[in-house]
Amino acid sequence: MPRAKVVLYQEEDGSCPFLAWFSGLPAKVQDKCFLRLERLREAGHELRRPEADFLRDGIYELRVSLQGVHHRILYFFDGTAAAVVSHGLIKERVVPPKEIDRAVERKKRFAVNPRRHTYEEA
Repeated sequence: MPRAKVVLYQEEDGSCPFLAWFSGLPAKVQDKCFLRLERLREAGHELRRPEADFLRDGIYELRVSLQGVHHRILYFFDGTAAAVVSHGLIKERVVPPKEIDRAVERKKRFAVNPRRHTYEEA
């Protein structure tokens, strides 16, 4: 199976939207999200439902559910790297179009300058 490098998107100001969201989650949800990110790292483009799904415009979602609450982590592929660009905590079955639009905009910024938009721990 192909492995993918998972990177986190960062904004111009150096903040990482995924980490800001992730740090506020309960431990059990964090664990499930981490496991799903590991599966993405292991399977790359081959990861499919129920763990992941294609949304649109090159944006995919990692699907994590716990106690009826659906958490979504949005990402795209840049070569063999999977860049995590957004997140969503939703109770509906559909990711709001506004969240996908935000992920598409981040994808465009990342494509112009991947280094600037790749989060690295200090």
